[in-house]
Amino acid sequence: MTNQYLDPNLKVFTLNSNKALAEEIAKVIGVELGKCSVSRFSDGEIQINIEESIRGCDVFVIQSTSGPVNEHIMELLIMIDALKRASAKTINLVIPYYGYARQDRKARAREPITAKLVANLLETAGATRVITLDLHAPQIQGFFDIPTDQLVGVPILAEHFKNRHFDGDIVIVSPDHGGVTRARKMAERLKAPIAIIDKRRPRPNVAEVMNIVGNIEGKVAILIDDIIDTAGTITLAANALVENGALEVLACCTHPVLSGPAIERIENSKIKELVVTNTIQLGEEKRIDKIVELSVAPLIGEAIIRVHEEQSVSTLFD
Repeated sequence: MTNQYLDPNLKVFTLNSNKALAEEIAKVIGVELGKCSVSRFSDGEIQINIEESIRGCDVFVIQSTSGPVNEHIMELLIMIDALKRASAKTINLVIPYYGYARQDRKARAREPITAKLVANLLETAGATRVITLDLHAPQIQGFFDIPTDQLVGVPILAEHFKNRHFDGDIVIVSPDHGGVTRARKMAERLKAPIAIIDKRRPRPNVAEVMNIVGNIEGKVAILIDDIIDTAGTITLAANALVENGALEVLACCTHPVLSGPAIERIENSKIKELVVTNTIQLGEEKRIDKIVELSVAPLIGEAIIRVHEEQSVSTLFD
């Protein structure tokens, strides 16, 4: 833990989506979390009160737009408006998990591009910068016309596996073609080969495994993805790897959305261990023995200090 951070012009606030992570980040930086309250009117409308002066300050608001995603986005928009009207110098959004990122293009006719809409909403409300982690599609950075820093989770996940002793050689596996770059980055860090699962997806949240490209026979397979939502893709992939001769299967991801049948699927799958980060707060019902949680607080804390002190953030991408 660092000593107390002495610049009074740095303020860190949190809303309701991930208070545990916010408290950890504040500890890393060496500041107290800013005082604000989020309450509801009887009809459900959100009311936010900032209970200290933030005039002329660099304000950082920590809020993952995870489920209930619409509630958390609305809280964030109202907070931005409150900060702007209270004369904050800069309004920096720390969004460890950026919701709606999977709607990043028109896959079919008459579809919205919701990732762009959310970016527009945040900017129009008055945000001056965004710090986020592992966007589902890197080009979402370009949806913002304000500075956007995308931190990466692979080094944190790779470090966890680096010093482990495995019973066989490891192979890093991407569960689809879209994740090959991520798998390659992990493989470079662990000096391991990669394999790719070629799958067809008939409709959203329904995955169908086809075949495996690469040699996984007799090896310890580590599946890597950015998001695990219903866990259909990752559990089918794990089962396919074991059927094709993998020694054992571990999995990892940055954002554990874990909605619907995810926990049950993971419990009943061939996945020996699932390593996730705390970008999304896991409820008690999701804290099963197979899940190992790593913290992104040191990384985000360092990014906040660097942005506030106008230092380079790019070194953190390595």
